[in-house]
Amino acid sequence: MTQLIRAAFLTAVVVLVVGNSGRSDSPNGAETTVDKAIQALGGEATLKSIKAYSWKTKGKINIGGNESNFTGSTTVEGLNRLSQAFEGDFNGEKVKGLTVVDGDKGWRKFGEMAMELDKEALANAKRSMYLQAASSNPLLLKEKGFKIKAGADEKVDGKDAACIEATGPDGKDFKLYFDKASGLPVKQVARVVGLSGEELTQESYYKDFKPFDGFKTATKVELKHDGEKFLTFEASDFKKLDTVDPKTFANPL
Repeated sequence: MTQLIRAAFLTAVVVLVVGNSGRSDSPNGAETTVDKAIQALGGEATLKSIKAYSWKTKGKINIGGNESNFTGSTTVEGLNRLSQAFEGDFNGEKVKGLTVVDGDKGWRKFGEMAMELDKEALANAKRSMYLQAASSNPLLLKEKGFKIKAGADEKVDGKDAACIEATGPDGKDFKLYFDKASGLPVKQVARVVGLSGEELTQESYYKDFKPFDGFKTATKVELKHDGEKFLTFEASDFKKLDTVDPKTFANPL
């Protein structure tokens, strides 16, 4: 049980359709969609100033048909540094955990168990980080390491959405959908590692955008794994950080 919960939260750091099949004919269609999203979320200058940020979460996670409550707090700096703590009550068992990534190293504590992340686990953690970052700060999609092109427009929650087909720094693909009217990100589709180490399709839905420190972000997120409800949470206390104490990303073991 503890192994499943640990894997679930690594996948969910995060703290990510059907309709018109037409693809944009414009070679700049992807860039136009991303530029509109950047403006909708606060503008290029604001998003460029965000080097690090933190937030808190509370929600429910579904493991094997059992739904449990959890709370968490996360601090991220760039695409290579993460500190995420969580606490939950799973079938009457109080559980605490911490995942830390610092560049090419990472660690995880789960209750009394502690371990250094191996190469594969570290790669999965970093993928979760950039998937979350790309949806909240699409300015990253225009930077080195990412490739984008226009995908097929679809309907998300009954509204027209423009699709961006993206490739991340690790060479893996994912899709982001942006509401055509508002420009805000509404959905992400990506292949991630599941609870038993298998690959599965994760759909993330972003809702209820609110302003924090000059930028907008989704305060409600729903995740599905292979079409099944996996996680729902509310995010709060978003803060843009000018500096982060180096101890935040230190080895916790």
